[in-house]
Amino acid sequence: MAIPQVIPIAHEPDGRTATIGRYAGGQFLASVTYAYPVGYRPDDGWERQRRLYAVLHTFDADGVHRDTDVWFGGTWADQRSDPAVLGQAEAHLTKLLETLPSRSYGDIAVRPFRRTVDGVLFGLLVESEDEGDEWTELHPDRLGFGPPWNGAHEA
Repeated sequence: MAIPQVIPIAHEPDGRTATIGRYAGGQFLASVTYAYPVGYRPDDGWERQRRLYAVLHTFDADGVHRDTDVWFGGTWADQRSDPAVLGQAEAHLTKLLETLPSRSYGDIAVRPFRRTVDGVLFGLLVESEDEGDEWTELHPDRLGFGPPWNGAHEA
């Protein structure tokens, strides 16, 4: 089954897509997520390489990517020494969401996109396997979307 041009993403109020929806300017997808930089190797010291981000992607009404706002909250090592690091990232995400006028949470449909910030890949990318299977995956959140293209994700 071919990948649609616009990928539906279902809103799950208590799940990993709790902070997606629409606002006066279009659609949004937001999360607090951990990520490794592109090219990361485990022997690089994973505690310092695993980074925490608050991320807000915005799209127009047709699902075309407009902007990505990425805020670095610290590393896993920082969080181990200061447990408030995660709460600070969540508070920053709340501030980002509050900037969206007429915000409402719900299902969205967006086009694949990609951005690299701090050496970390963010985006909704088309992925494939040798057998020809294709899907889209939200990076760095690691949420996969595929047939039957109903917005449900596989973690």
